[in-house]
Amino acid sequence: MPITRKPLAALCLAAALAIPLSGHGVAATPNPVSLAAQPVEGSANIRIDGSRIILGDAAATMGSVELRQRSGIANLAPVRFSSATSAVVVGYQAGTPDSSTAEVDVRAFVKNQWTEWTPAAPGTPTALPAASDQVQLRIIVLAPPKGANPWVSDVSIQPTNAIEAGRMTIQAAPLKSRVFATREGLVGGTTANGHVIISRDHFVALPSRRGLASNGSGNYTVKVCTTSGSRCAFEPVWDVGPWNTKDDYWNPSATREMWEDLPQGKPEAQAAYQSGYNGGKDQFGRTVANPAGIDLADGVFWDALALPDNGFVDATYLWTGDGGRGTVSITSGYLNIRNAASSTGAVVGMAGKSAQVTVECQTTGQSVSGSQGTTNVWLRVNAGMYVSKAWISAGTFGTC
Repeated sequence: MPITRKPLAALCLAAALAIPLSGHGVAATPNPVSLAAQPVEGSANIRIDGSRIILGDAAATMGSVELRQRSGIANLAPVRFSSATSAVVVGYQAGTPDSSTAEVDVRAFVKNQWTEWTPAAPGTPTALPAASDQVQLRIIVLAPPKGANPWVSDVSIQPTNAIEAGRMTIQAAPLKSRVFATREGLVGGTTANGHVIISRDHFVALPSRRGLASNGSGNYTVKVCTTSGSRCAFEPVWDVGPWNTKDDYWNPSATREMWEDLPQGKPEAQAAYQSGYNGGKDQFGRTVANPAGIDLADGVFWDALALPDNGFVDATYLWTGDGGRGTVSITSGYLNIRNAASSTGAVVGMAGKSAQVTVECQTTGQSVSGSQGTTNVWLRVNAGMYVSKAWISAGTFGTC
């Protein structure tokens, strides 16, 4: 029999209302807000039956975490409250038959960017990472290869200041750590956000859904560089793994979901492999066979970074810090990063579709035509590394 969770009784669901986000501005709405079962862009493998959002019929797949399962993700339309709130109460019903799971996560819009996702228990106040008047919910449903389909229905959200906001800090410089990288491969497989992996693909996997971007989005992007610093890649986080699924090791102990006693920046798999942490096993009880804290799609591994084998890289988790940003505006593939402000400059890295890139400054160089028009402006994204602004959606920056 399904396990059913009751929504908060005070939340009236009679008039379902979904408030779409238009850019970063959304219309103010009264409180509380009941959300219609109308998932927006980036959702995958779900179906709608009345007010229910149900796991779809796609076959089980295996992504970076190497667990065969059926999965679905539903992003609901962002909503805006009349004033900032430090916490929210999410109401919903969930059915989880046959060892399946259903999770509802919330995130907030703070300082012109989205925070990480935080799991929200039904009917219980969930602290936002920082006070905000804009929030978004997503639903993740997971199930074994065979069995019934989990579902979530009657989703609602209400602002409350019953608890203080979390301790989110957006630093001047995002966190950077040296982690072991492995090649994901799995061409033809499906990632945790529903992306079907193609040959020489461009994305990365991290062992937590808190920083998982929607399919086609780059609002959670990692900058990955060789330890020599000679090549760098900017890639969206489109998969979960390797090894764990609740190891947001880039967060401090106060907010890390699991393994709070490990140093910030150290993956659990690395500690398990190198020093026998957790008996040398991951969260699923598997013996950890390598210290991997990040998986790289083939195009990142072979082409962008030119790695000869699995090994350590320097990873920077861009959403954990502030600073100049631009978004790669291409319809597919990747953008070359060059060692000079010219298309004849040597390729020293790549940036994937929709990825964010750090921008240190801008300079003039060869005129290039792209999705953003024709321009001779080039952006320096790392020391000695440049991309044409013709392919980057961004503002204006100081001169190099």
